Amino acid sequence: MPSPSRARRRRLTWIAAGGGAAAVIATLLAFGGGSGDPGSQGRPVVVVSSPADEATPDEQQKELLALARRDPHDPLALGRPDAPVVLIAYEDFQCPYCGKFARETKPELVRRYVDKGVLRIEWRNFPVFGAESEQAARAAWAAGQQGRFWQFHDIAYAKERPRNQGYFSSSRLRAMARSAGVADLDRFEADMTSHAAAAAVSKDREEGYALGVSSTPAFLVNARPILGAQPLSTFSAAIEEAAGEARR
Repeated sequence: MPSPSRARRRRLTWIAAGGGAAAVIATLLAFGGGSGDPGSQGRPVVVVSSPADEATPDEQQKELLALARRDPHDPLALGRPDAPVVLIAYEDFQCPYCGKFARETKPELVRRYVDKGVLRIEWRNFPVFGAESEQAARAAWAAGQQGRFWQFHDIAYAKERPRNQGYFSSSRLRAMARSAGVADLDRFEADMTSHAAAAAVSKDREEGYALGVSSTPAFLVNARPILGAQPLSTFSAAIEEAAGEARR
C-alpha cells in the first residue's frame, strides 16, 4: 500500500456552508469525498477536481482507510481496534474550535458510538499555533506513555486560553499532568523533552500535511473528510453512513 504522501490524490476544496453565504476555508488533499449544499445544517460543500493520472476511487478509499492505525496499545486512541468506523482527529491544543469539539462533541460521540463498539477515535497531534502548541503536543504524548492521555486532553481543553501567553509553559503542563493523574512527573518531563516525543508529534503532523490539512480541527471518518467543529449531527450522519457501508 503506498503511503498517503506518495499516493495519487484528487483535490477537495472545502467550502463552509452557513451564515447565508459560502466561504472557502481550506483545501484538503484526500482520497474520498462527499457533498453538501449551503442549506444542509452547516455541512461542507466539496468541489472536486481530478488530475488525469489519479488513482481509482476504490484505490483512493483504501489508501484513506489505511491511515487508521488500529493499534490496540495506542494510548492516544479510544474504542475497540476492530470498530467498523475510525475517526482520525488532527488537532492543536491551542485551537479554540478543537476545544469546542473536545468539550461539546467528543463526549457525545463516546457515549453514542465508542461505548457501543461502533466507533474508534484516533488522535493525531497537529500543532500549528507556535511553540506552546508544540510543547503541549509533546506533553500530551508524554502523558499517554503513562496511560493518561485522555485525562490530560480533557484538562488541557477544559477552557479556552489565549495562545502563546504561557498557559502551556513547562510548569503549567506539569501541573496539568498532575491533575490528570500522571503518576511519575519526573518521567513525564523527561518523556516530554525526548526525541521520541518529537518524532511522534512529527509523524502525526507530517501525516496531516501529506493530506493537505492546513487548519484545525480536521477529521477523517473512515474515508470521509470533515473540516472544523461541525455540528454533532454532521459527525453522527458520517459515522452512521460509514457503519452502514462497513456492514455491507
